[in-house]
Amino acid sequence: MTKSAVARPGSSSARRVAAVAGAAVLAGTAAVCAPGVAYSAPLATAATATDYSDCPPLPEGVDPGRWRCEVHTAAPRLTLGSVTVKLGTITMTHAEGPMPDGSKGQVWGAMHSSATAIPGGLTGSPAGDRAAVLGLAVQPEYGGRFDAYTGQFSLRFRLLGPLLPHSCVIGADAPVDFQLKRSGPSKWVSQDPPVIEFSAYDDTFAAPAAGHCGPLTAPLNRRLGLPAATGNLLSYDASYTFKTYDQLPAKGDDKERKGGNFRADPHS
Repeated sequence: MTKSAVARPGSSSARRVAAVAGAAVLAGTAAVCAPGVAYSAPLATAATATDYSDCPPLPEGVDPGRWRCEVHTAAPRLTLGSVTVKLGTITMTHAEGPMPDGSKGQVWGAMHSSATAIPGGLTGSPAGDRAAVLGLAVQPEYGGRFDAYTGQFSLRFRLLGPLLPHSCVIGADAPVDFQLKRSGPSKWVSQDPPVIEFSAYDDTFAAPAAGHCGPLTAPLNRRLGLPAATGNLLSYDASYTFKTYDQLPAKGDDKERKGGNFRADPHS
């Protein structure tokens, strides 16, 4: 996910590939339900290719024409412990550009995701698929860290099912930290709007145990093979699009567009 140069068709200039952007349609929300009672994992708000509503306010004193809001979408494949699933679409939005002193700045926007059913449910067997009460799904959530320049970001994974409390999360006490590496060159798919595809992966992260799952905590971790120090994989095929802030529609008064939480890139 670390940014690299991409040659833009028809231009001799190189363009950086961001770790965050694209469009998103949130799909694949899993339904796991007890007999006679419908249970659905919570749905996130869907974004589209032209939806920039999650663009964050800019830091004070920066040039809106040199800052861009990037909307990134991916449907990753995840191996955590003994379980492998193809996650539903993840959408992340952030802003980036030069600070007044010339350093690189970033502002986090938002993340949306949907839940994905885990085959075999709580038991890891055909019975777990047949009995809705034993259903199990996983939903990624923002873990509090995101760096578009280095490919570092953190996620937590909420576990959902009729027999689990809402507090049941992999990485509940400390999130799962990823350091994505590029799988190959980026590809410009469209110039107007700009759409760029890339692939990345991380096979070095440690997967913590699930926590705060009530009396099922221990058997659930045995079922999922957690914690797992090795053998984990995040395979990340993604795309992103962007607009500079001077191209975005007005979003209330200037106070709403300025003064967001930000940090300068420590690697610049």
